[in-house]
Amino acid sequence: MNEIPERLARVRQRIAAAAAANGREPDEVTLLAVSKTKPVAELSAAHRAGQRLFGENYLQDALPKMRALADLDIEWHFIGRIQSNKTADISRHFTWVHGLDRLKHAQRLSTQRAATQPPLQICLQVNLSGQASKGGITPEALPGLATEVSMLPGLRLRGLMTLPNPDSSRQTQRSMFARLRGLLHELQDTGLAMDTLSMGMSADLEDAVAEGATIVRIGSDIFGPRT
Repeated sequence: MNEIPERLARVRQRIAAAAAANGREPDEVTLLAVSKTKPVAELSAAHRAGQRLFGENYLQDALPKMRALADLDIEWHFIGRIQSNKTADISRHFTWVHGLDRLKHAQRLSTQRAATQPPLQICLQVNLSGQASKGGITPEALPGLATEVSMLPGLRLRGLMTLPNPDSSRQTQRSMFARLRGLLHELQDTGLAMDTLSMGMSADLEDAVAEGATIVRIGSDIFGPRT
């Protein structure tokens, strides 16, 4: 746990260096700490070191952490696969959702978001690797889903997310980041006010930043290997 501030500092340095190398400002890239399976004490250590955004994959693990850390100024992002029976809690407790790929889930999140809450920030997950094990909509179906989601009350469509195949080459992974950037630009050209590319993890954040990532999702390089 004492290593978390040092690890955070190293990750921030990597982001700053990658941004500078590509003519970008470091503050154009937001660090999302992926805290799935990690105990409350480690999240508290990261918070004391200045981290405010945390990403959780599993609702049953996230909710107790939220209760335990309710007095801290944390912004919670849901980055796991969405299940229909979990949408009410996701809609109620999170600020962002990164893995939306079905209209029916979007509709449930929309109706279950309280009118007193600000809009739920949404990234659509795009499957660019073709892996059946990965969630995400196909690029061909993306424009239709984006248009539908953009019109739902209680939601704000912000951008796109992808998970490249970790076993593919670095060149292939970077090409997927470039493809996601291209898809975002195509949607922007249709008039959709989207500004977010959620892509890049511990092993490939430099390539993601080079291709325009605005949010990088870093877990192991902050908290160590998942247990």
